[in-house]
Amino acid sequence: MNFFSKSFLIAGYLTCCSVAYAQIPDTQYSQGISYISGGVGEEESSAILAEAKQWPLLLELSQLENGRGVWIFGAKIKILDAKNQVIFDAQADGPYILINLTAGQYLIEASYQGVLQKRPVLIQASAPQKLSIFWK
Repeated sequence: MNFFSKSFLIAGYLTCCSVAYAQIPDTQYSQGISYISGGVGEEESSAILAEAKQWPLLLELSQLENGRGVWIFGAKIKILDAKNQVIFDAQADGPYILINLTAGQYLIEASYQGVLQKRPVLIQASAPQKLSIFWK
């Protein structure tokens, strides 16, 4: 193999690796519950979606703008447990938020630009959940 062929193969390999290993945002904590929030840009979105298989809950946040759906950031997310106690309270830094909840029944309260939405969710130990929340 000549020098140019090797260089081309190495460049292709490095490009593939950088996409496959795009960094996700740092893990944060709210009341002892770990979460990752972000998804700004294609690489970060892809990395979060790939990581979502390892997390019990993925929230996907969007709104209708000029007749089409667009991703949002800045939504306020609260999670209440079966006893109606707030166990999680954070602001989304992008259109995705991964939340490490234990198995159980929860109520998601998501607020964006003064509009509150509530969604029940059942988390099962071996079945990651995806919940899309859309504002009009």
